[in-house]
Amino acid sequence: MKLYKHIKGILIELQQKFYIIEGEQWDLFINRDNLFDLVSEFLKTRLPIENPEVYLKEGLLAPIGENQEIWASGVTYFNSKLGREEESKKAGGSDFYARVYDAERPELFFKAMGFRAIGPGGKVRIRKDSSWDVPEPELTLVITSSGKIIGYTIGNDMSSRSIEGENPLYLPQAKCYDGSTAIGPCVLVLKDSLPLSTTISLTITRASSKAFYGEITIDQIKRKFEDLVSFLYTECSFPNGSYLMTGTGVVPTSEFTLKADDEIKITIAGIGTLTNTVA
Repeated sequence: MKLYKHIKGILIELQQKFYIIEGEQWDLFINRDNLFDLVSEFLKTRLPIENPEVYLKEGLLAPIGENQEIWASGVTYFNSKLGREEESKKAGGSDFYARVYDAERPELFFKAMGFRAIGPGGKVRIRKDSSWDVPEPELTLVITSSGKIIGYTIGNDMSSRSIEGENPLYLPQAKCYDGSTAIGPCVLVLKDSLPLSTTISLTITRASSKAFYGEITIDQIKRKFEDLVSFLYTECSFPNGSYLMTGTGVVPTSEFTLKADDEIKITIAGIGTLTNTVA
């Protein structure tokens, strides 16, 4: 089951049929521990819409409520550990990343409020005061207020690596700014967990040519999703539910940096493709 946030309502895809529900508030609608069963039962009395491609072509929004929070996990892949160590070695901070990779407590940081999230087809940004910038393709957990994972979406955790590499204490500036977060195109709601063989791929196109490509499977994530959620929800409440990016294992080399008009495509099997351009 896939849930899309559309300007006309909540668009639901189930068994190759599409339904539109109007007048529902997104964060209230999805903040249910038994969401899959409730929506499946509800749609039994609804008629599917015709020409769903019209809805999918235009009017899609970031699938998140304005007051929902997006958090992120760091250094959950070995590739990410190596990348963070490389960018911070001149500042003497590389040891921090080696330690957090092996520690029981994960790195968690606030990324954005829902109203700041860029949706499908929107423009993400690179900071004017940064010289090395990359997208970070991440499987993103959709979590209820009780701490249950009820769905998955695609996240782009834009990162100013030159700023973070200068000093790890600059992480909030490297990660949190206007246009630094994109999610979409939908929330995949499953009865069971997402298979660990699921692939994440990143394609960056520049001037109609492929500038970068990389892929990885989520079984390379060192930590269990439930453990990440447990640490996030310790001493923090989320009355509207939350979204948690689970880290990136696709890390462009130090020779690559984003430029204006680059097209970023992140594909996660079973969810779809999130496409954005750089402003």
